[in-house]
Amino acid sequence: MNVGIVGGTGPAGRALALRLATSGNSVVVGSRDPMRADAIVGELRELLGDRSGFLHAGSNAEAALSQIVVLATPWEGAVATAVDLKEQLRAKVLVSMVNALARIGGEFQALIPSRGSIAASVQGALPETLVTTGFQHLPAADLARIERNLDADVLVCSDSERGFLETKDLLSTVSGLNAVYAGSLASANSVEALTAVLLNVNVRYKTHVSMRLTGLSENG
Repeated sequence: MNVGIVGGTGPAGRALALRLATSGNSVVVGSRDPMRADAIVGELRELLGDRSGFLHAGSNAEAALSQIVVLATPWEGAVATAVDLKEQLRAKVLVSMVNALARIGGEFQALIPSRGSIAASVQGALPETLVTTGFQHLPAADLARIERNLDADVLVCSDSERGFLETKDLLSTVSGLNAVYAGSLASANSVEALTAVLLNVNVRYKTHVSMRLTGLSENG
């Protein structure tokens, strides 16, 4: 697939770009600063070996021209960044992997945006874009370890069948990931908040946890 990652130079975006490119996707790492994107992509290509040609650098606007787009910005700027790309994102699926979190003392806590979630806030600002959730609760460290296989279910919220299916198709390109429909964007607040819980588990047990749901059929 042709994938653009808006805000792809942060830890989560970089890790996802590396994993998607390793899986044979053509990935554009976008940034407000194209020079920073160039630098990050240069570093990642050294890890990719013969798959380095699958990774490209660009502006956020260039990343948003891709077949399917992932939003990976810091949560504070997610809506504003998406609004700036309104024309490029029209009628496309935009997968939000953004979580509104704060670390208070030694604990991660979920913050609740006015619309309940970052994904719902972006959807409210971009009514002609099909916003979904995905990738929020996958540890960036595990995504970046391309020599290791992943083994996780990924909760996907979407208000449209097309949004879910295209997100599922993207996830299916990565061996070991399984998309699970978790409801409309009304449920996105729970998915985003779950990330805080998993991070607290990681801190307590000094690990990087992923989720597998029991009782699902092979097709999720």
